[in-house]
Amino acid sequence: MRKIISTLVLLFFFTASIFAQHTYVLLAGISNYGDESNLGQTTKDVKALKEIFDKQPNTTVAILTSKYASGSNIEEKLNAINKLAKPTDKIIFCFSGHGTTGGFVTYGPQLFSYQTLAQILSRAKAKEIFCFIDACKSGSVESDASANFGFESNSSHPGLTFMVASRATEVSWENNWVGHGFFTKALLKGLRGSSDKNRDKNVTLKELFDYVYNDVTARTKDTEAPQHPQLIGPSSSYNTVITRW
Repeated sequence: MRKIISTLVLLFFFTASIFAQHTYVLLAGISNYGDESNLGQTTKDVKALKEIFDKQPNTTVAILTSKYASGSNIEEKLNAINKLAKPTDKIIFCFSGHGTTGGFVTYGPQLFSYQTLAQILSRAKAKEIFCFIDACKSGSVESDASANFGFESNSSHPGLTFMVASRATEVSWENNWVGHGFFTKALLKGLRGSSDKNRDKNVTLKELFDYVYNDVTARTKDTEAPQHPQLIGPSSSYNTVITRW
């Protein structure tokens, strides 16, 4: 009887491990573009994010910085994650660097369009995919016609959600005093628990966005170009837990 019980316990844990949710995180940040367009805080942004996600259970984190954050390397890593992620898993992609209408700028510099990003992620089996983009004009992921980004189209993943630093026509500010971009600084504080409104130790997407939006708009309201983060994606993702603290 004892042997039967032991076998059943082992079977339970083996089955649970198969169906347990795993989170795959890819972080890309570029401070050194190799030309006059260099930035000051973006590599620091993703390294700080890595510290947070490294502490999360059942999470695998990869990071690409500066010359390693090329378009081809980002695509290669995302494709590798697509192959690993099961339907019960979660994918998180974060980018910090330059951006323009229709995409963000990888090392090269080279434009990585939001349409390309959506096409790659649409092949993932994971039901929930979250992209955090700290770049100028990142709101164009939704509004710019050239991106051809239709969340309701068959070519798009139904669980794909974007939290971006600014509206389609706005810049995303860096600030040397806070040591990060305004968006990423708020994101870091939110992920560490400051956004946990009901204090249940879980940071949901909606809690995180509300905190980030309020923090960024307050800090940039008196600048020459105020900044308004955007949340773009299905409302079904709002209660998804992004981090536990």
